[in-house]
Amino acid sequence: MQKSVLNSLLNLKNIKQDLSREDLIQAVISRREAIASANGALATWTFEESTGRSPADTVIVRNPESEKDIDWQAANNIPITPNTFEMLLEDALELLQEADTVFLTKRALGAAPKWALPINVYTDKALASLFTTTMFRPIPDGGFGDVFKDQPFTLLALPDHKLDPNRYTGRLRIDPKTKQTSTMCVAMDFDRRLGVVIGSAYLGTIKKLGFTVMNYYLPAKGILPIHCAANEGENGDVALMLGLSGTGKTTLSADPRRKLLGDDEHGWSDEGVANFEYGCYAKLINLSKEKEPDIYEAVFHEEDWRTHGAIVENAFMLPNGKFNLDDERLTPNSRGAYLLSVLANVKPIPVAGHPTTIVFLTADANGVLPPIAKLTKAQAMFWFLMGYTSKLAGTERGVVDPKSTFSRFFGAPFMPRNPSDYADMLGEKMTTFNSEVYLVNTGWSGGPFGEGKRMDITLTRHLLDAALSGKLKDVQFTPDPIFKVFVPDSCPGLEDNSILKPKNTWADPQKFDERASKLAAEFSDYFHKTFSGLADEIRQACPTPKALQP
Repeated sequence: MQKSVLNSLLNLKNIKQDLSREDLIQAVISRREAIASANGALATWTFEESTGRSPADTVIVRNPESEKDIDWQAANNIPITPNTFEMLLEDALELLQEADTVFLTKRALGAAPKWALPINVYTDKALASLFTTTMFRPIPDGGFGDVFKDQPFTLLALPDHKLDPNRYTGRLRIDPKTKQTSTMCVAMDFDRRLGVVIGSAYLGTIKKLGFTVMNYYLPAKGILPIHCAANEGENGDVALMLGLSGTGKTTLSADPRRKLLGDDEHGWSDEGVANFEYGCYAKLINLSKEKEPDIYEAVFHEEDWRTHGAIVENAFMLPNGKFNLDDERLTPNSRGAYLLSVLANVKPIPVAGHPTTIVFLTADANGVLPPIAKLTKAQAMFWFLMGYTSKLAGTERGVVDPKSTFSRFFGAPFMPRNPSDYADMLGEKMTTFNSEVYLVNTGWSGGPFGEGKRMDITLTRHLLDAALSGKLKDVQFTPDPIFKVFVPDSCPGLEDNSILKPKNTWADPQKFDERASKLAAEFSDYFHKTFSGLADEIRQACPTPKALQP
Protein backbone atom coordinates (compact mmCIF):
# COMPACT_ATOMS: atom_id res chain seq x y z
CA MET A 1 0.00 0.00 0.00
CA GLN A 2 1.33 3.42 -0.90
CA LYS A 3 2.41 5.58 2.02
CA SER A 4 0.01 8.37 0.99
CA VAL A 5 -2.98 6.02 1.20
CA LEU A 6 -1.89 4.70 4.57
CA ASN A 7 -1.41 8.24 5.89
CA SER A 8 -4.86 9.23 4.64
CA LEU A 9 -6.44 6.29 6.46
CA LEU A 10 -4.50 6.96 9.66
CA ASN A 11 -5.66 10.59 9.60
CA LEU A 12 -9.35 9.81 9.23
CA LYS A 13 -11.55 11.40 11.87
CA ASN A 14 -14.04 9.56 14.02
CA ILE A 15 -12.71 6.07 13.44
CA LYS A 16 -14.30 3.37 15.56
CA GLN A 17 -12.09 0.30 15.39
CA ASP A 18 -13.11 -3.29 16.08
CA LEU A 19 -16.34 -2.55 17.89
CA SER A 20 -18.02 -5.52 19.51
CA ARG A 21 -20.87 -7.12 17.61
CA GLU A 22 -23.30 -5.81 20.22
CA ASP A 23 -22.05 -2.25 19.73
CA LEU A 24 -22.28 -2.60 15.95
CA ILE A 25 -25.85 -3.89 16.22
CA GLN A 26 -26.76 -0.87 18.35
CA ALA A 27 -25.12 1.40 15.75
CA VAL A 28 -27.02 -0.26 12.91
CA ILE A 29 -30.35 0.34 14.65
CA SER A 30 -29.61 3.86 15.86
CA ARG A 31 -28.40 4.86 12.38
CA ARG A 32 -31.52 3.27 10.82
CA GLU A 33 -29.48 1.06 8.53
CA ALA A 34 -31.76 -1.87 9.44
CA ILE A 35 -34.71 -2.59 11.70
CA ALA A 36 -35.24 -5.31 14.27
CA SER A 37 -37.57 -8.03 13.01
CA ALA A 38 -40.03 -9.94 15.20
CA ASN A 39 -37.50 -12.70 15.93
CA GLY A 40 -34.62 -10.29 16.62
CA ALA A 41 -32.69 -10.55 13.35
CA LEU A 42 -31.77 -7.32 11.58
CA ALA A 43 -33.82 -6.70 8.43
CA THR A 44 -32.43 -4.53 5.67
CA TRP A 45 -33.30 -3.70 2.07
CA THR A 46 -31.27 -2.30 -0.80
CA PHE A 47 -32.01 -0.45 -4.00
CA GLU A 48 -32.82 -2.62 -7.02
CA GLU A 49 -29.29 -2.38 -8.43
CA SER A 50 -27.92 -3.88 -5.21
CA THR A 51 -30.06 -7.01 -4.90
CA GLY A 52 -27.22 -9.11 -6.31
CA ARG A 53 -23.64 -8.90 -7.48
CA SER A 54 -22.85 -6.80 -10.53
CA PRO A 55 -20.13 -8.65 -12.48
CA ALA A 56 -20.07 -5.97 -15.18
CA ASP A 57 -18.99 -3.41 -12.58
CA THR A 58 -16.35 -5.65 -10.97
CA VAL A 59 -12.91 -4.73 -12.28
CA ILE A 60 -9.22 -5.52 -11.79
CA VAL A 61 -6.30 -3.14 -12.17
CA ARG A 62 -4.07 -4.21 -15.05
CA ASN A 63 -0.58 -3.72 -13.69
CA PRO A 64 2.63 -4.70 -15.52
CA GLU A 65 3.78 -6.67 -12.47
CA SER A 66 0.82 -9.07 -12.38
CA GLU A 67 -0.87 -8.99 -15.78
CA LYS A 68 0.77 -12.25 -16.91
CA ASP A 69 -0.87 -14.10 -13.99
CA ILE A 70 -4.43 -13.02 -14.86
CA ASP A 71 -6.58 -14.51 -17.62
CA TRP A 72 -7.62 -11.36 -19.46
CA GLN A 73 -9.52 -13.46 -22.03
CA ALA A 74 -12.04 -14.41 -19.36
CA ALA A 75 -15.21 -12.32 -19.51
CA ASN A 76 -15.19 -11.71 -15.76
CA ASN A 77 -11.69 -10.24 -15.66
CA ILE A 78 -12.45 -6.67 -16.72
CA PRO A 79 -9.33 -4.47 -16.69
CA ILE A 80 -9.03 -0.86 -15.61
CA THR A 81 -5.96 1.32 -15.69
CA PRO A 82 -3.94 2.18 -12.57
CA ASN A 83 -4.95 5.79 -13.12
CA THR A 84 -8.67 4.94 -13.00
CA PHE A 85 -8.16 3.01 -9.78
CA GLU A 86 -6.31 6.00 -8.34
CA MET A 87 -9.38 8.13 -9.07
CA LEU A 88 -11.63 5.58 -7.34
CA LEU A 89 -9.29 5.56 -4.39
CA GLU A 90 -9.36 9.36 -4.18
CA ASP A 91 -13.18 9.36 -4.21
CA ALA A 92 -13.36 6.66 -1.55
CA LEU A 93 -10.91 8.46 0.73
CA GLU A 94 -12.79 11.73 0.32
CA LEU A 95 -16.09 10.06 1.21
CA LEU A 96 -14.52 8.48 4.29
CA GLN A 97 -13.09 11.84 5.35
CA GLU A 98 -16.56 13.39 5.09
CA ALA A 99 -18.27 10.59 7.01
CA ASP A 100 -19.48 11.28 10.54
CA THR A 101 -18.20 7.84 11.58
CA VAL A 102 -15.77 5.43 9.97
CA PHE A 103 -15.97 1.82 11.09
CA LEU A 104 -12.76 -0.22 10.87
CA THR A 105 -12.50 -3.96 11.36
CA LYS A 106 -9.22 -5.85 11.29
CA ARG A 107 -9.99 -9.46 10.49
CA ALA A 108 -8.60 -12.55 8.77
CA LEU A 109 -9.47 -14.69 5.77
CA GLY A 110 -8.59 -18.30 6.48
CA ALA A 111 -8.91 -20.57 9.53
CA ALA A 112 -5.41 -21.97 9.05
CA PRO A 113 -3.11 -19.48 10.81
CA LYS A 114 -0.20 -20.45 8.57
CA TRP A 115 -1.82 -18.92 5.47
CA ALA A 116 -4.55 -16.66 6.87
CA LEU A 117 -4.69 -13.29 5.10
CA PRO A 118 -5.06 -10.07 7.14
CA ILE A 119 -7.93 -7.94 5.81
CA ASN A 120 -8.74 -4.42 7.05
CA VAL A 121 -12.12 -2.96 6.09
CA TYR A 122 -12.92 0.75 6.33
CA THR A 123 -16.56 1.70 5.78
CA ASP A 124 -19.02 4.45 6.67
CA LYS A 125 -21.79 1.92 7.24
CA ALA A 126 -22.23 0.05 10.53
CA LEU A 127 -24.15 -2.73 8.78
CA ALA A 128 -21.26 -3.42 6.41
CA SER A 129 -18.89 -3.47 9.37
CA LEU A 130 -21.15 -5.91 11.24
CA PHE A 131 -21.19 -8.09 8.13
CA THR A 132 -17.39 -8.27 8.10
CA THR A 133 -17.43 -9.53 11.71
CA THR A 134 -19.87 -12.20 10.55
CA MET A 135 -18.06 -13.37 7.42
CA PHE A 136 -14.38 -12.62 8.12
CA ARG A 137 -12.53 -14.40 10.90
CA PRO A 138 -10.93 -12.95 14.05
CA ILE A 139 -7.17 -12.55 13.99
CA PRO A 140 -5.56 -15.90 14.97
CA ASP A 141 -4.61 -16.13 18.64
CA GLY A 142 -0.95 -16.60 17.81
CA GLY A 143 -0.96 -13.98 15.07
CA PHE A 144 -0.61 -14.47 11.34
CA GLY A 145 1.70 -17.09 9.86
CA ASP A 146 4.63 -16.38 7.61
CA VAL A 147 2.71 -16.66 4.32
CA PHE A 148 0.91 -13.30 4.60
CA LYS A 149 2.31 -11.80 7.79
CA ASP A 150 2.50 -7.98 7.56
CA GLN A 151 0.83 -8.09 4.12
CA PRO A 152 -2.76 -7.01 4.79
CA PHE A 153 -5.34 -6.40 2.11
CA THR A 154 -7.25 -3.16 2.70
CA LEU A 155 -10.82 -2.58 1.52
CA LEU A 156 -12.62 0.76 1.42
CA ALA A 157 -16.39 0.17 1.24
CA LEU A 158 -18.87 2.98 0.54
CA PRO A 159 -22.04 0.98 -0.21
CA ASP A 160 -24.64 3.76 -0.35
CA HIS A 161 -22.71 6.34 -2.36
CA LYS A 162 -22.64 6.73 -6.14
CA LEU A 163 -19.86 7.68 -8.50
CA ASP A 164 -20.10 10.80 -10.67
CA PRO A 165 -20.72 9.33 -14.15
CA ASN A 166 -19.17 12.33 -15.89
CA ARG A 167 -15.91 11.86 -13.99
CA TYR A 168 -15.54 8.27 -15.23
CA THR A 169 -16.67 8.68 -18.84
CA GLY A 170 -14.56 6.40 -21.00
CA ARG A 171 -13.10 4.66 -17.95
CA LEU A 172 -15.99 2.54 -16.67
CA ARG A 173 -18.80 0.80 -18.56
CA ILE A 174 -21.95 2.38 -19.93
CA ASP A 175 -25.00 1.21 -18.00
CA PRO A 176 -27.53 0.10 -20.68
CA LYS A 177 -30.45 1.13 -18.46
CA THR A 178 -29.35 4.72 -17.86
CA LYS A 179 -27.25 5.15 -21.04
CA GLN A 180 -24.68 6.79 -18.77
CA THR A 181 -21.41 5.68 -17.26
CA SER A 182 -22.05 3.34 -14.35
CA THR A 183 -22.20 4.87 -10.88
CA MET A 184 -21.10 1.62 -9.24
CA CYS A 185 -17.67 0.02 -9.09
CA VAL A 186 -16.06 -2.92 -7.30
CA ALA A 187 -12.32 -2.63 -7.94
CA MET A 188 -9.27 -4.66 -6.89
CA ASP A 189 -5.57 -3.87 -7.17
CA PHE A 190 -3.75 -7.08 -6.30
CA ASP A 191 -0.30 -5.50 -6.43
CA ARG A 192 -1.12 -2.65 -4.07
CA ARG A 193 -3.32 -4.97 -1.99
CA LEU A 194 -6.21 -2.53 -2.11
CA GLY A 195 -9.92 -2.78 -2.91
CA VAL A 196 -12.67 -0.20 -3.38
CA VAL A 197 -16.44 -0.71 -3.32
CA ILE A 198 -18.60 2.28 -4.22
CA GLY A 199 -22.30 2.05 -5.05
CA SER A 200 -22.99 -1.62 -4.30
CA ALA A 201 -24.92 -2.18 -1.06
CA TYR A 202 -25.32 -5.91 -1.67
CA LEU A 203 -23.46 -7.43 1.26
CA GLY A 204 -22.28 -10.31 -0.88
CA THR A 205 -20.10 -7.87 -2.80
CA ILE A 206 -17.78 -7.52 0.20
CA LYS A 207 -17.71 -11.27 0.79
CA LYS A 208 -16.98 -12.16 -2.83
CA LEU A 209 -14.29 -9.51 -3.14
CA GLY A 210 -12.49 -11.19 -0.26
CA PHE A 211 -12.91 -14.56 -1.94
CA THR A 212 -11.51 -13.25 -5.25
CA VAL A 213 -8.50 -11.80 -3.48
CA MET A 214 -7.74 -15.15 -1.86
CA ASN A 215 -8.21 -16.92 -5.21
CA TYR A 216 -5.51 -14.70 -6.65
CA TYR A 217 -2.95 -14.91 -3.85
CA LEU A 218 -3.21 -18.56 -2.71
CA PRO A 219 -2.18 -20.57 -5.80
CA ALA A 220 1.20 -18.83 -5.85
CA LYS A 221 1.66 -20.19 -2.32
CA GLY A 222 0.79 -23.79 -3.29
CA ILE A 223 -2.75 -23.62 -1.85
CA LEU A 224 -5.84 -24.38 -3.95
CA PRO A 225 -8.81 -22.06 -3.26
CA ILE A 226 -12.15 -23.76 -3.94
CA HIS A 227 -15.71 -22.44 -4.21
CA CYS A 228 -17.17 -25.18 -2.05
CA ALA A 229 -18.80 -26.22 1.18
CA ALA A 230 -17.02 -28.69 3.42
CA ASN A 231 -17.96 -31.00 6.27
CA GLU A 232 -16.42 -33.85 8.23
CA GLY A 233 -17.83 -37.24 9.23
CA GLU A 234 -17.43 -39.03 12.56
CA ASN A 235 -14.39 -40.90 11.26
CA GLY A 236 -12.66 -37.74 10.06
CA ASP A 237 -13.68 -38.26 6.42
CA VAL A 238 -13.92 -34.90 4.67
CA ALA A 239 -16.34 -33.98 1.87
CA LEU A 240 -16.11 -30.96 -0.43
CA MET A 241 -19.21 -29.73 -2.28
CA LEU A 242 -18.48 -27.50 -5.24
CA GLY A 243 -21.19 -25.52 -6.96
CA LEU A 244 -22.35 -22.13 -8.07
CA SER A 245 -24.84 -20.08 -6.09
CA GLY A 246 -28.23 -21.76 -5.94
CA THR A 247 -27.00 -25.33 -6.38
CA GLY A 248 -27.38 -26.25 -2.72
CA LYS A 249 -23.93 -25.96 -1.13
CA THR A 250 -25.21 -24.28 2.01
CA THR A 251 -28.27 -26.50 2.39
CA LEU A 252 -26.61 -29.85 1.72
CA SER A 253 -23.50 -29.18 3.77
CA ALA A 254 -25.64 -28.50 6.86
CA ASP A 255 -25.94 -32.15 7.89
CA PRO A 256 -26.68 -33.02 11.55
CA ARG A 257 -24.54 -36.17 11.18
CA ARG A 258 -21.44 -34.33 9.97
CA LYS A 259 -19.44 -31.43 11.40
CA LEU A 260 -19.65 -28.36 9.16
CA LEU A 261 -16.46 -26.50 8.30
CA GLY A 262 -18.15 -23.91 6.12
CA ASP A 263 -20.62 -23.47 3.29
CA ASP A 264 -18.84 -21.58 0.53
CA GLU A 265 -15.10 -20.92 0.49
CA HIS A 266 -12.14 -23.11 1.43
CA GLY A 267 -8.46 -23.61 0.81
CA TRP A 268 -6.76 -26.98 0.24
CA SER A 269 -3.13 -26.98 1.33
CA ASP A 270 -0.61 -29.74 1.90
CA GLU A 271 -1.93 -29.96 5.47
CA GLY A 272 -5.60 -30.35 4.48
CA VAL A 273 -8.71 -28.20 4.13
CA ALA A 274 -9.58 -24.96 5.98
CA ASN A 275 -12.52 -22.59 5.78
CA PHE A 276 -11.92 -18.98 4.73
CA GLU A 277 -14.87 -17.61 6.67
CA TYR A 278 -16.46 -17.09 10.07
CA GLY A 279 -20.09 -17.22 8.96
CA CYS A 280 -22.58 -18.18 6.27
CA TYR A 281 -24.46 -16.11 3.68
CA ALA A 282 -27.40 -18.30 2.70
CA LYS A 283 -30.15 -17.84 0.13
CA LEU A 284 -33.51 -17.51 1.88
CA ILE A 285 -36.04 -17.79 -0.93
CA ASN A 286 -38.37 -20.73 -0.22
CA LEU A 287 -36.32 -21.70 2.84
CA SER A 288 -38.16 -24.45 4.68
CA LYS A 289 -38.06 -24.93 8.43
CA GLU A 290 -38.88 -28.59 7.93
CA LYS A 291 -36.37 -29.36 5.17
CA GLU A 292 -33.58 -26.96 6.19
CA PRO A 293 -33.92 -26.68 9.99
CA ASP A 294 -30.30 -25.74 10.73
CA ILE A 295 -30.22 -22.73 8.44
CA TYR A 296 -33.73 -21.67 9.43
CA GLU A 297 -32.89 -21.81 13.13
CA ALA A 298 -29.64 -19.91 12.62
CA VAL A 299 -31.43 -16.97 11.02
CA PHE A 300 -34.91 -17.06 12.53
CA HIS A 301 -34.47 -18.26 16.10
CA GLU A 302 -35.97 -15.86 18.63
CA GLU A 303 -33.51 -13.75 20.59
CA ASP A 304 -33.19 -10.18 21.77
CA TRP A 305 -32.22 -8.02 18.80
CA ARG A 306 -29.31 -6.55 20.80
CA THR A 307 -27.49 -9.88 20.67
CA HIS A 308 -29.12 -11.82 17.82
CA GLY A 309 -26.78 -10.58 15.09
CA ALA A 310 -28.21 -12.36 12.02
CA ILE A 311 -28.79 -10.10 9.01
CA VAL A 312 -31.78 -10.67 6.71
CA GLU A 313 -31.21 -8.92 3.40
CA ASN A 314 -33.99 -8.13 0.91
CA ALA A 315 -36.53 -10.64 2.22
CA PHE A 316 -40.25 -9.81 2.17
CA MET A 317 -41.29 -8.75 5.67
CA LEU A 318 -44.87 -8.38 6.85
CA PRO A 319 -46.10 -5.48 9.03
CA ASN A 320 -45.89 -7.73 12.10
CA GLY A 321 -42.14 -8.12 11.62
CA LYS A 322 -42.29 -11.70 10.34
CA PHE A 323 -41.02 -12.85 6.95
CA ASN A 324 -42.67 -14.50 3.98
CA LEU A 325 -39.74 -16.36 2.46
CA ASP A 326 -41.80 -17.58 -0.50
CA ASP A 327 -42.49 -14.05 -1.73
CA GLU A 328 -39.90 -13.01 -4.30
CA ARG A 329 -41.40 -9.70 -5.40
CA LEU A 330 -38.40 -7.83 -4.02
CA THR A 331 -35.85 -10.34 -5.33
CA PRO A 332 -35.41 -14.12 -5.50
CA ASN A 333 -31.94 -13.51 -4.05
CA SER A 334 -32.88 -12.68 -0.46
CA ARG A 335 -30.06 -13.60 1.92
CA GLY A 336 -29.35 -14.40 5.54
CA ALA A 337 -25.94 -13.80 7.13
CA TYR A 338 -25.15 -15.56 10.39
CA LEU A 339 -22.21 -16.84 12.41
CA LEU A 340 -21.13 -20.43 11.92
CA SER A 341 -21.03 -20.77 15.68
CA VAL A 342 -24.82 -20.58 16.01
CA LEU A 343 -25.21 -23.81 14.07
CA ALA A 344 -25.77 -26.92 16.15
CA ASN A 345 -23.18 -29.11 14.45
CA VAL A 346 -20.26 -26.96 13.39
CA LYS A 347 -16.58 -27.71 13.87
CA PRO A 348 -15.30 -24.97 16.22
CA ILE A 349 -11.94 -24.72 14.46
CA PRO A 350 -12.87 -25.32 10.80
CA VAL A 351 -9.77 -27.14 9.62
CA ALA A 352 -9.63 -30.80 8.62
CA GLY A 353 -7.69 -33.38 6.64
CA HIS A 354 -7.75 -34.07 2.93
CA PRO A 355 -11.10 -34.76 1.21
CA THR A 356 -12.12 -38.37 0.66
CA THR A 357 -15.13 -37.33 -1.43
CA ILE A 358 -15.62 -34.36 -3.76
CA VAL A 359 -19.12 -33.53 -5.00
CA PHE A 360 -19.86 -31.34 -8.01
CA LEU A 361 -23.32 -29.79 -7.57
CA THR A 362 -25.30 -28.64 -10.59
CA ALA A 363 -28.85 -27.35 -10.88
CA ASP A 364 -29.74 -28.62 -14.35
CA ALA A 365 -32.80 -26.75 -15.63
CA ASN A 366 -32.98 -29.09 -18.65
CA GLY A 367 -33.95 -32.01 -16.42
CA VAL A 368 -31.65 -34.46 -18.22
CA LEU A 369 -28.78 -35.07 -15.80
CA PRO A 370 -29.04 -37.94 -13.31
CA PRO A 371 -29.63 -37.14 -9.64
CA ILE A 372 -26.20 -38.65 -8.89
CA ALA A 373 -23.35 -40.08 -10.93
CA LYS A 374 -19.77 -41.16 -10.33
CA LEU A 375 -16.92 -39.59 -12.30
CA THR A 376 -13.60 -40.98 -13.38
CA LYS A 377 -10.55 -38.77 -12.86
CA ALA A 378 -10.69 -37.58 -16.48
CA GLN A 379 -14.42 -36.86 -16.17
CA ALA A 380 -13.82 -35.02 -12.91
CA MET A 381 -11.26 -32.80 -14.61
CA PHE A 382 -13.68 -32.17 -17.48
CA TRP A 383 -16.62 -31.22 -15.25
CA PHE A 384 -14.35 -29.09 -13.07
CA LEU A 385 -13.21 -27.16 -16.12
CA MET A 386 -16.77 -26.77 -17.41
CA GLY A 387 -18.46 -25.89 -14.10
CA TYR A 388 -21.91 -26.43 -15.56
CA THR A 389 -25.15 -25.35 -13.97
CA SER A 390 -28.28 -23.46 -14.94
CA LYS A 391 -28.05 -19.85 -13.83
CA LEU A 392 -30.86 -19.22 -11.39
CA ALA A 393 -32.81 -16.01 -11.15
CA GLY A 394 -31.68 -13.34 -8.71
CA THR A 395 -28.05 -14.22 -7.99
CA GLU A 396 -26.97 -11.72 -10.62
CA ARG A 397 -28.93 -8.69 -11.78
CA GLY A 398 -30.79 -9.22 -15.05
CA VAL A 399 -31.18 -13.00 -14.79
CA VAL A 400 -34.90 -13.88 -14.80
CA ASP A 401 -35.25 -17.34 -16.35
CA PRO A 402 -32.72 -20.10 -15.74
CA LYS A 403 -30.27 -20.66 -18.58
CA SER A 404 -27.39 -23.03 -19.17
CA THR A 405 -24.08 -21.58 -18.09
CA PHE A 406 -20.51 -22.76 -17.81
CA SER A 407 -18.40 -21.31 -15.05
CA ARG A 408 -15.02 -22.99 -14.84
CA PHE A 409 -14.12 -24.38 -11.45
CA PHE A 410 -17.70 -23.64 -10.36
CA GLY A 411 -16.66 -20.08 -9.60
CA ALA A 412 -15.32 -18.34 -12.72
CA PRO A 413 -16.26 -14.80 -11.60
CA PHE A 414 -13.96 -15.21 -8.60
CA MET A 415 -11.05 -17.05 -10.21
CA PRO A 416 -8.87 -14.36 -11.80
CA ARG A 417 -5.73 -16.37 -12.50
CA ASN A 418 -4.95 -18.40 -15.61
CA PRO A 419 -7.02 -21.62 -15.62
CA SER A 420 -4.03 -23.95 -15.42
CA ASP A 421 -3.12 -22.47 -12.02
CA TYR A 422 -6.28 -24.03 -10.58
CA ALA A 423 -6.88 -27.08 -12.79
CA ASP A 424 -3.36 -28.48 -12.54
CA MET A 425 -3.33 -28.15 -8.78
CA LEU A 426 -6.69 -29.89 -8.40
CA GLY A 427 -5.55 -32.77 -10.59
CA GLU A 428 -2.39 -33.18 -8.54
CA LYS A 429 -4.25 -33.18 -5.23
CA MET A 430 -6.93 -35.59 -6.47
CA THR A 431 -4.20 -38.02 -7.49
CA THR A 432 -2.15 -37.60 -4.33
CA PHE A 433 -5.05 -38.04 -1.91
CA ASN A 434 -7.22 -40.44 -3.99
CA SER A 435 -10.46 -38.46 -3.69
CA GLU A 436 -13.67 -39.94 -5.16
CA VAL A 437 -15.76 -37.54 -7.23
CA TYR A 438 -19.53 -37.50 -7.77
CA LEU A 439 -21.84 -35.29 -9.83
CA VAL A 440 -25.11 -34.44 -8.07
CA ASN A 441 -27.99 -32.75 -9.90
CA THR A 442 -30.10 -30.55 -7.61
CA GLY A 443 -32.05 -29.17 -10.57
CA TRP A 444 -35.05 -30.56 -12.41
CA SER A 445 -36.46 -34.02 -13.10
CA GLY A 446 -39.27 -35.26 -15.35
CA GLY A 447 -38.89 -32.35 -17.74
CA PRO A 448 -37.17 -28.98 -18.08
CA PHE A 449 -37.81 -25.91 -15.97
CA GLY A 450 -41.47 -25.00 -16.35
CA GLU A 451 -42.55 -28.56 -17.04
CA GLY A 452 -40.67 -30.86 -14.68
CA LYS A 453 -40.20 -30.58 -10.94
CA ARG A 454 -37.22 -29.53 -8.84
CA MET A 455 -35.36 -32.45 -7.29
CA ASP A 456 -36.76 -33.22 -3.86
CA ILE A 457 -34.15 -32.30 -1.29
CA THR A 458 -34.88 -35.44 0.72
CA LEU A 459 -33.93 -37.56 -2.31
CA THR A 460 -30.76 -35.54 -2.84
CA ARG A 461 -29.79 -35.91 0.81
CA HIS A 462 -30.36 -39.68 0.65
CA LEU A 463 -28.17 -40.09 -2.44
CA LEU A 464 -25.49 -37.78 -1.06
CA ASP A 465 -25.39 -39.73 2.18
CA ALA A 466 -24.98 -42.96 0.20
CA ALA A 467 -21.98 -41.48 -1.60
CA LEU A 468 -20.33 -40.06 1.52
CA SER A 469 -20.90 -43.17 3.62
CA GLY A 470 -19.54 -45.56 1.00
CA LYS A 471 -22.88 -47.30 0.36
CA LEU A 472 -22.47 -46.80 -3.40
CA LYS A 473 -19.15 -48.64 -3.52
CA ASP A 474 -20.83 -52.02 -3.95
CA VAL A 475 -23.53 -51.14 -6.51
CA GLN A 476 -23.36 -51.50 -10.28
CA PHE A 477 -22.93 -48.39 -12.43
CA THR A 478 -23.97 -47.85 -16.05
CA PRO A 479 -22.45 -45.14 -18.25
CA ASP A 480 -24.92 -42.54 -19.47
CA PRO A 481 -25.04 -42.83 -23.27
CA ILE A 482 -24.93 -39.07 -23.83
CA PHE A 483 -23.14 -37.57 -20.81
CA LYS A 484 -20.86 -40.61 -20.22
CA VAL A 485 -20.95 -40.28 -16.42
CA PHE A 486 -21.52 -43.47 -14.42
CA VAL A 487 -25.05 -43.74 -13.04
CA PRO A 488 -25.81 -46.19 -10.20
CA ASP A 489 -28.32 -48.91 -11.10
CA SER A 490 -29.58 -48.84 -7.52
CA CYS A 491 -29.07 -47.13 -4.20
CA PRO A 492 -29.53 -48.83 -0.80
CA GLY A 493 -32.71 -47.67 0.90
CA LEU A 494 -34.23 -46.09 -2.22
CA GLU A 495 -37.76 -47.34 -2.90
CA ASP A 496 -37.85 -46.50 -6.62
CA ASN A 497 -34.48 -47.01 -8.31
CA SER A 498 -35.91 -46.10 -11.72
CA ILE A 499 -35.61 -42.40 -10.90
CA LEU A 500 -31.81 -42.74 -10.97
CA LYS A 501 -32.07 -42.79 -14.78
CA PRO A 502 -33.48 -39.37 -15.73
CA LYS A 503 -35.06 -40.62 -18.96
CA ASN A 504 -37.41 -42.79 -16.90
CA THR A 505 -38.94 -39.68 -15.30
CA TRP A 506 -39.99 -38.11 -18.61
CA ALA A 507 -43.41 -38.85 -20.16
CA ASP A 508 -41.95 -38.59 -23.68
CA PRO A 509 -38.61 -40.41 -24.16
CA GLN A 510 -38.03 -38.78 -27.55
CA LYS A 511 -38.31 -35.30 -26.06
CA PHE A 512 -35.80 -36.35 -23.41
CA ASP A 513 -33.30 -37.44 -26.07
CA GLU A 514 -33.78 -34.16 -27.93
CA ARG A 515 -33.27 -32.07 -24.82
CA ALA A 516 -30.29 -34.10 -23.64
CA SER A 517 -28.67 -33.89 -27.07
CA LYS A 518 -29.23 -30.14 -27.13
CA LEU A 519 -27.43 -29.74 -23.81
CA ALA A 520 -24.64 -32.08 -24.96
CA ALA A 521 -24.16 -29.87 -28.02
CA GLU A 522 -23.87 -26.82 -25.75
CA PHE A 523 -21.19 -28.64 -23.76
CA SER A 524 -19.27 -29.54 -26.92
CA ASP A 525 -19.48 -26.06 -28.41
CA TYR A 526 -18.29 -24.33 -25.27
CA PHE A 527 -15.59 -26.86 -24.50
CA HIS A 528 -13.95 -26.80 -27.93
CA LYS A 529 -14.12 -23.01 -28.17
CA THR A 530 -12.67 -22.46 -24.71
CA PHE A 531 -10.09 -25.15 -24.00
CA SER A 532 -7.21 -26.49 -26.02
CA GLY A 533 -4.11 -28.58 -25.44
CA LEU A 534 -5.82 -30.92 -22.98
CA ALA A 535 -5.17 -34.65 -22.65
CA ASP A 536 -7.21 -36.95 -24.91
CA GLU A 537 -8.91 -38.60 -21.95
CA ILE A 538 -10.26 -35.24 -20.79
CA ARG A 539 -11.49 -34.32 -24.28
CA GLN A 540 -13.17 -37.71 -24.59
CA ALA A 541 -15.16 -37.01 -21.43
CA CYS A 542 -17.15 -34.35 -23.30
CA PRO A 543 -20.84 -35.35 -23.79
CA THR A 544 -21.86 -36.53 -27.25
CA PRO A 545 -25.30 -35.72 -28.76
CA LYS A 546 -27.24 -38.86 -29.71
CA ALA A 547 -27.12 -38.02 -33.43
CA LEU A 548 -23.30 -37.98 -33.36
CA GLN A 549 -22.87 -41.24 -31.51
CA PRO A 550 -21.38 -44.16 -33.47
